Amino acid sequence: MEYTVGQVAAVAGVTVRTLHHYDAIGLLSPSGRSAAGHRRYGDRDLDRLQRILFHRALGFALDEIAALLDDPDADPRAHLRRQHALLTDRIETLRRMADAVAAAMEAAQMGINLTPEEKFEVFEGYDPDQYADEARQRWGHTDAYRESQRRTASYTKADWQRLKDELDALHARVAELLAQGVPADAPEAMDAAEEHRRFIDGAHYPCDARMHTCLADMYVADPRFTATYEAIRPGLALYLHDAIHANARRTE
Repeated sequence: MEYTVGQVAAVAGVTVRTLHHYDAIGLLSPSGRSAAGHRRYGDRDLDRLQRILFHRALGFALDEIAALLDDPDADPRAHLRRQHALLTDRIETLRRMADAVAAAMEAAQMGINLTPEEKFEVFEGYDPDQYADEARQRWGHTDAYRESQRRTASYTKADWQRLKDELDALHARVAELLAQGVPADAPEAMDAAEEHRRFIDGAHYPCDARMHTCLADMYVADPRFTATYEAIRPGLALYLHDAIHANARRTE
């Protein structure tokens, strides 16, 4: 059996652009071409794609996956053990950092010095104090919470509007990359993720690459945060999560 790039993309749940990117970097080159030069994938190609997506789901970088699949001396079990250790460490880190991590999206809403009318005007009908009590009870003792309150307490309506406009523009740019099929570990996506990290770091509280990946994990773990991104574009929460992790690996 032979499959077109569109058929493979539909079956595997990836974009055509992702498959083109995999071909361009030599990770997954189709085994055949049509008379017109169009890509044609065989069953062995689909098997390789399945293994690629499996390792991507575990967090492997594309170059690591290529090494696993193409290096005859590579030990896949050793790589999986390493990934298991990294995931275990991340779980423990998330447990220790949960208080600071969960404050991420709520931090912007702490200590907002606006009238009720201004809050609804700036945040388009959303009450930014909705989860204030919950956040204060759970994370009020953390440095991230205190630093965010210190910074935001003096923000004016104009400050909040400017920050909201900046974040909306950034989200729109990331959503456009997703719409274009740009892989989450492509330079453009990673650059956008880095800009997202710098935004949090500058507007709310210190946010290094490790903190940023913890926030990214929360974007897909907490339905409230996931819904925020999904409302912008379906799939955006996971796409931003993957771009943030790819950017963090790039800076290691």
